[in-house]
Amino acid sequence: MNWPHSCISLCWIYFAASRLRAVETADGKYAQKLFHDLFEDYSNALRPVEDTDKVLNVTLQVTLSQIKDMDERNQILTAYLWIRQIWYDAFLTWDRDQYDGLDSIRIPSDLVWRPDIVLYNKADDDASEPVNTNVVLRYDGLITWDAPAITKSSCVVDVTYFPFDHQQCNLTFGSWTYNGNQVDIFNALDSGDLSDFIEDVEWEVHGMPAAKNVISYGCCSEPYPDVTFTLLLKRRSSFYIVNLLVPCVLISFLAPLSFYLPAASGEKVSLGVTILLAMTVFQLMVAEIMPASENVPLIGKYYIATMALITASTALTIMVMNIHFCGAEARPVPPWARVVILKYMARALFVYDVGESCLGPRHERERTRLSKVYDKLPASNLNAARGKGLSGKKDSHELVKNNLGCQGGSPEDAGGSCARFAALTRNIEYIAKCLRDHKATHSKGSEWKKVARVIDRFFMWVFFLMVLVMTVLIIARAD
Repeated sequence: MNWPHSCISLCWIYFAASRLRAVETADGKYAQKLFHDLFEDYSNALRPVEDTDKVLNVTLQVTLSQIKDMDERNQILTAYLWIRQIWYDAFLTWDRDQYDGLDSIRIPSDLVWRPDIVLYNKADDDASEPVNTNVVLRYDGLITWDAPAITKSSCVVDVTYFPFDHQQCNLTFGSWTYNGNQVDIFNALDSGDLSDFIEDVEWEVHGMPAAKNVISYGCCSEPYPDVTFTLLLKRRSSFYIVNLLVPCVLISFLAPLSFYLPAASGEKVSLGVTILLAMTVFQLMVAEIMPASENVPLIGKYYIATMALITASTALTIMVMNIHFCGAEARPVPPWARVVILKYMARALFVYDVGESCLGPRHERERTRLSKVYDKLPASNLNAARGKGLSGKKDSHELVKNNLGCQGGSPEDAGGSCARFAALTRNIEYIAKCLRDHKATHSKGSEWKKVARVIDRFFMWVFFLMVLVMTVLIIARAD
């Protein structure tokens, strides 16, 4: 029972396909006749207006599809655009009823007159011209020409705030030979079309406003209109932050640590020179991608300031090492340095000698050490010495004589003992004098070394603060 229905369906499909082929054949036949009638006496060399004093209006619309490249060094923007131009051709009209209702045809663009609209600020020879695609010709003479184009335009790049910079690149379109009294240009929209824009990995597009300008050049008195599209760009700075800024900040914070490195290690100057060379490498990397301009980029200023700090720190390190290695031949530390540096600055910067605590004064620890020494001496007659602290030379002699037995006993024993005492006293006095001289010499060198440590610690915190301030400033300028 389904066989008749299947036959009927197949017949309808065949009938519809035949009808469609007949319509297409009819359209093709009328299109051929229309094309022959329109271009039999047509010339695309002249402006298509019936009255030569009449202005031909051209509507321009630009769609940004992709930013292919931004060459900051040569200041060239390469973009992929779709350019639409619309105008009326007074000699390409027809009556639709005479051509079976045909209202539009598509023909090669080089067969019709086209406005010579070019990119004024192009930066190459031939890559800015639209492709010769077909145009859509309507029955009332309206011609729509859509063509893609890869344009290379000059763009003034301001790298002052690189890598947190914003750029404005102009795309100016206008007729090259026709003045405003012959061909007038209008922008179809208030801005370029960004609906089909492919996101770029380096640049964010924040708009593309369009504006019409009428300019009179020095060569000619007639006005020349143009439409300028301003491409508003913002650089995506993540790549440059990770690869240029963060390493620079980390290296910058290494510079103050050269002051913390002990002078006896012999590597303080080497560390400063190594950091300076590393910063020079980063500076050259930035200089390679930046244009030769009077405007120094923000990151370049940061590099220069950091290199200046590293140079200053290296020079100060050399001076501090000179102070550190002052020996016994050097003059004593001046009184003002003892008060300002060794007393106040050392406490403020927490600089202490080896074994010195920050919790109590030094003479308390000396008294404790002497008490331990007294405990090891013979017990006879030392109670008074502990009370007096062995302050007098005479008391010391009396104590030694008592211990050696010079008082009491036979005269012969006393005389021998006193002679030995006299020789021993001279030896002890000589040894004590040598120890005092050695201690004075060592104390003088130790004081200069402590002065060097205090100055090192002071400059370390100063340079840490300066690097921190510079880093905060460059981050603040990024906003």
